[in-house]
Amino acid sequence: MPSAAPQRQDSPQSVEPAPRAAPQRVLALDTFRGLTILFMIFVNAVAGVPGVPAWLEHAPPGVDGMTVADVVFPAFLFIVGMSIPFAMARRSAAGDSRWQLARHVAARTTGLLVLGVFMVNAESGYNEAAMGMSIHLWSLAAYGGALLVWHGQSFSRREAGTALRVLGALVLLVLGLLYRGGASGVDRLAPQWWGILGLIGWAYLVASVIYMLAGDRPMMLAGALAGCIAFYCAAQAGAPGVLAGQAGNAVHAAIVLSGVLTARIFPGGAARQDTRPRYLMALLLTAGLLAAGCALRPYFHISKIAATPSWALYSAAICVAAFGWLYWLVDLRGIARWTAPLLPAAANPLLAYVVPYIVYALTRYLHVTLPAKLTAGAPGMVAALAYACAVVASVPLLNRMHITLRL
Repeated sequence: MPSAAPQRQDSPQSVEPAPRAAPQRVLALDTFRGLTILFMIFVNAVAGVPGVPAWLEHAPPGVDGMTVADVVFPAFLFIVGMSIPFAMARRSAAGDSRWQLARHVAARTTGLLVLGVFMVNAESGYNEAAMGMSIHLWSLAAYGGALLVWHGQSFSRREAGTALRVLGALVLLVLGLLYRGGASGVDRLAPQWWGILGLIGWAYLVASVIYMLAGDRPMMLAGALAGCIAFYCAAQAGAPGVLAGQAGNAVHAAIVLSGVLTARIFPGGAARQDTRPRYLMALLLTAGLLAAGCALRPYFHISKIAATPSWALYSAAICVAAFGWLYWLVDLRGIARWTAPLLPAAANPLLAYVVPYIVYALTRYLHVTLPAKLTAGAPGMVAALAYACAVVASVPLLNRMHITLRL
C-alpha cells in the first residue's frame, strides 16, 4: 500500500471527522491471510493432478455441495473484509479525509480489475498468430508492467517512482493494444469475466462503500450483509438483466461484510482482554450465518461456481470459526512462533498471488516441465505442497530485491 499521507492541518471550519487512533496489529489476521495464500497456491498447483482426494478439488457444476478447495476464495474475500476497518482506521489516523479514503478505494478497485482482465485474457480466447507473439511472453511482459505500476517502493526522489509507474502503464497499454483473440484474431482485450482479482475488486468496492457509510455499527453492517443476500434472491426471481448480472458480486460482498463484522468482534490492543462477550458475539454470528445458509439451501443449492448464498454463508461461518480459533491461539495464548514464515507473504498478498502465474508463464515459455513421477497421486500432492511453500518463502527474498506489488 502507498505510504501514509502526512498529518493534515484542518481549518476550524473543516467538517472532516477527527482522525482516529491507529489500530494495534492483530497477528491472527496476518496468520489467517498467510495460511489462505499458502493453501490457495497448493490447491491451484494440485488442480488437475490425477489421483488426488476429491476434497482437494472443486465440487463439479450441478453438485449440491462444497469441498475444502471451495472455501479458499471465500477466505480471501473474508480477509479483505477484515482488513477494511483496520486499513481505513490507519489512514484516518494518518489524516486522510473521507474523500481521500474514497479515492484510495477507487484506485485499489481499478487496479484489481485491470490485473484481473489481463490475467483472464491470458488464460483463454487469445490468438497468438494474430498477436505475433507467445501468450506466455505477453503475460510475462504484462506482469512486468504491473510490477512497475504498483511497485510500492519508496524513493528519495518522487519523480523516480512516478517514472516507473508511467513506464509500467505504457507497457500495459501497448500490450492491451497488441492483444488479439478469437478464431479470426479480431477480438480485443476485454473482460471475458473479471477473474478472481476482479471479483475481489468488485466485492471490496461494495463493502468499502457500505463500511464508509455504516461505520462501526454492527447492526447496520449485518443489515447490509442481509441486503446483499436479498439482492441475489431478488435477482434470481426475475430482476432485470443488469441487476441479475450483479447477483454474484452481491454474494461475494456479503462474504466481505462478514469479515468486516468479525474484525469488529476481535480487535487488537487492550480490548482483546474482554474475550468472553466477544466469543459469544462470534458464536452468534457463526450460528446466524449457518442458519441463513440452511434456510436458503433448498432454494439455492451449495455451489461455488454459481456463487450461491448457501455456499457463501456456510463459507463465511467456517471463516469466522477458523479465525476465532487462530485469535485464541496466536493473540491470546501467544503461540505465534510458527507463524513467522507466513508473515512476509501475508504482508504482500498480491505479490504472493501472482508469483505462481509468473512461474507458470515462464516455464511454459521455456518449455520446462516436471518429471512425470511428480505429476500424479501422492508424489504430485507432495510436489504441489513443496511448491506452495517455496512460493511463500520466496516473498521475503523478492522484497529484498525491491520487488513488491501493492495497490
